[in-house]
Amino acid sequence: MNRSVLNFWVGLFVLMGFFSFLTLAFKVGNLGSEGSGHTYTLLAHFNNIGQLKERAPVRSAGVLVGRVKSVRFDPVHYNALVKMDIDSQYHFPLDTSAAVLTSGILGEQYIGLDAGGDDKMLKDGGEIKLVQGAMVLEQLIGQFLYNKAQDTTADSKGGKQK
Repeated sequence: MNRSVLNFWVGLFVLMGFFSFLTLAFKVGNLGSEGSGHTYTLLAHFNNIGQLKERAPVRSAGVLVGRVKSVRFDPVHYNALVKMDIDSQYHFPLDTSAAVLTSGILGEQYIGLDAGGDDKMLKDGGEIKLVQGAMVLEQLIGQFLYNKAQDTTADSKGGKQK
């Protein structure tokens, strides 16, 4: 085989590997283009968003329906304002609820939408009023330890009085 033909095939193989790696990186980083491309925006105010980031998935019934567009601090309400881009093929009632959820125990955080039963639908720029913030593991552990400490002091006081 001619040396220049061999160099051509090696170069082509390297380029294909590079583009495959780039595609994989976009998929893993949630940067791939999904959906129809036409979206509308929904807003939600959360007291705690945990580690929620831009481009995080927005799911309803486990189905990807959109992505988090932006996360910022709202100086008027003193909480986090989350803007979500929802694929235009999915529409949600006015009484839809949103929660910050986690994939697995230590997985990525995402927004979970639970559709309500209202006849009217949220429109572009609409706000989801029913929200539940992220569960913070440190706070749960602290609360558990505090409750255990209260139980042991109550038991020790009860034992002395008998």
